[in-house]
Amino acid sequence: MPLDLPLSAPGLPGSEQTAEQDGGALVRRSVLPGGVRVLTEHMPGLRSATVGAWVGVGSRDERDGHHGSTHFLEHLLFKGTPSRSAMDIAEAFDAVGGEANAATGKEHTCYYARVLDADLPMAVDVIADMVTSATLDEDELELERGVILEELAMNDDDPADVVHEQFAAAVLAEHPLGRPIGGTPASIRAVPRDAVWEHYREHYGPATLVVTAAGGVDHETLCAQVVGALEQGGWDLSGGHAPRARRGAGAQDSLTLPDGSAPRATETTIRRSTEQANVILGGLGLTATDDRRFTLSVLSAALGGGMSSRLFQEIREKRGLAYSVYCFASGHADTGVFGLYAGCTPAKVDEVVELLALEWERLAQDGLTQAELDRSIGQLSGGLVLGLEDSGSRMSRLGKAELVHGQLLTQDESLERIRAVTAAEVQDLAGLLAAQPRSVVKVGPFGD
Repeated sequence: MPLDLPLSAPGLPGSEQTAEQDGGALVRRSVLPGGVRVLTEHMPGLRSATVGAWVGVGSRDERDGHHGSTHFLEHLLFKGTPSRSAMDIAEAFDAVGGEANAATGKEHTCYYARVLDADLPMAVDVIADMVTSATLDEDELELERGVILEELAMNDDDPADVVHEQFAAAVLAEHPLGRPIGGTPASIRAVPRDAVWEHYREHYGPATLVVTAAGGVDHETLCAQVVGALEQGGWDLSGGHAPRARRGAGAQDSLTLPDGSAPRATETTIRRSTEQANVILGGLGLTATDDRRFTLSVLSAALGGGMSSRLFQEIREKRGLAYSVYCFASGHADTGVFGLYAGCTPAKVDEVVELLALEWERLAQDGLTQAELDRSIGQLSGGLVLGLEDSGSRMSRLGKAELVHGQLLTQDESLERIRAVTAAEVQDLAGLLAAQPRSVVKVGPFGD
């Protein structure tokens, strides 16, 4: 049975859950005082561990005047606390051969480290210090403003990044999910230190924090370390506060915009002095918790998920029109996007868009063959198992289960759901997606 992760009465401080996983692994979940959630997966035989501090805030949560603050914090939390300088933080991990990093998303932020199991207490202490006690020094902020602007400039030089960002903006219209995760050059230049500080104080607290760890980790020991480190950082863990409600806890319909407005078909052309055009055709997709997400995975694999997929065979192998061509989907709490991507010669972009649409519609009209279905299920099954062979992927799986899905499936349960997908379900979903208004975004050396 899957491990359900409630946020109601069973999610109050003191609640405990345990579930056996594949290969002798054991997952445990505790809700600590203050509403802090801790999830661990003990993996027998591992001498390393990966720990992550997840905060349920992303770029979509930025209020006017705070745009870019989430990405700013990802950088600034490594720049020092009252007890550690930026060099102290860097040296702590370098001295033990560990790795530390962070990732900002549209709906959550994660600060994580991979270390030897013996060094896990150090990693917990340093990351907790960063999360609870970042100074957000004015001088460091101004230096990092320049670093972030360089990062955005680097991304803007990559037409593949540009086309994906512009596609999200086209499909999701004016909704905050359509904004770039890292902010824009204008928003990064404009956001003041006070706004970043307000964003930090508003969203970083016990009720929003989820700590996950996988590998050579003992659950009770980690919980004690987390409590001690957070209290050392000045957080008040007294009282029976429950965790903040999971985003989108009320059921949301897929294939709709979060604000209830009607989706629209758009066409966007961005001029870049490149040798190749990058193009995406697509529209709205499924939410992250939609039960049809397993069907969508099979659909994506068959349509554009590998060398044997329809898009790869038709556009690259048979016609030689593109080097890179694939299908992708991204689910959020209350909406999602689905698209087909290709990079091709600018003169061939209209032909490629036509072929992308044709293969999509052919799947919706004729469905999959049994061979295609079996191959796609096999591809996903192998990828699922291989993708969970390290502690970092297991740590991420715990965080997303807690913050996004509200449920943790074992590998066998996930494999069963993938293998249960039928060709008829794939065809029906392809038809629903194809019936949505479509957006086309092109980036390349086009005229005005």
